[in-house]
Amino acid sequence: MDIWYSQMDTDNVKTSIRIDKQLFSEHSDYQRIDVFQSKEFGKMIALDGEIIFSEADEFIYNEMVVHVPMAVHKHVKDVLIIGGGDGGVAKTLIQYPEIESIDVVEPDEMFIEVSKKFFPETAKGFDDDRVNIINMDGLRYLRRCKDKYDLIINDSTDPFGHTEGLFTKEFYGNCYRALHDDGIMVYQHGSPFYDEDEAAFRAMHRKAFRSFPISRVYQASIPTCPAGYWMFGFASKKYHPLKDFNPDKWNARNIKTWYYTTHLHLGAFMLPKYVEDILNEEENRG
Repeated sequence: MDIWYSQMDTDNVKTSIRIDKQLFSEHSDYQRIDVFQSKEFGKMIALDGEIIFSEADEFIYNEMVVHVPMAVHKHVKDVLIIGGGDGGVAKTLIQYPEIESIDVVEPDEMFIEVSKKFFPETAKGFDDDRVNIINMDGLRYLRRCKDKYDLIINDSTDPFGHTEGLFTKEFYGNCYRALHDDGIMVYQHGSPFYDEDEAAFRAMHRKAFRSFPISRVYQASIPTCPAGYWMFGFASKKYHPLKDFNPDKWNARNIKTWYYTTHLHLGAFMLPKYVEDILNEEENRG
């Protein structure tokens, strides 16, 4: 018997993946967590019906939220991950020896434990001594931070439910305050391809653009994301993602990647015309 898992991308579009079996399903205090074994993507995890990552494509997201800012900032020592309960972003960050501390603020303890059990290769980032897990709401944690981090990565899920506060004007302002004078924030920006996602995409850029002197958007192709097309935000107090990009310095690190390259870094900021138009419209709003 064929078993398929379907993710509703819009009211009229769904992504369906054939699965071998369901490995886990339970409600935490925050969300429903499902783990599936699939034929094409290996094990994959869904939160409240939305695929968060799979073994086959998790490297794309993690490399793009980490290597892009790390190739721009001059010297990152202290990092904050908002969300990050699967451990993938932390696993990518620990490849940088100059990083001294990585705080992972993830309220859902069950999500972390499920990730450790079913995705040990991804969650092994938690084992590094520099990683500190804080089980707390991200916005509440940020309210107590000032001039503390070189890099903030917002690895939270969509701007609905318990993570809705991580996409507000207050959140962006608190991130600005929590960063050092040359700090960078990177965040998942969703996709504007479907009409019903466009409003959230616009709102995120508008808030970041008004909160930071430098605000740019870049892209990646991730098969399990809606439309297979995903965007990221780069918000910075000082460094520009292209003008301050140092490809020679990054290449000298000899970090093994499967998606990110310094050539791709440049291309990721070259956006389709309809995306540029959306961003320009928000930047020029009164």
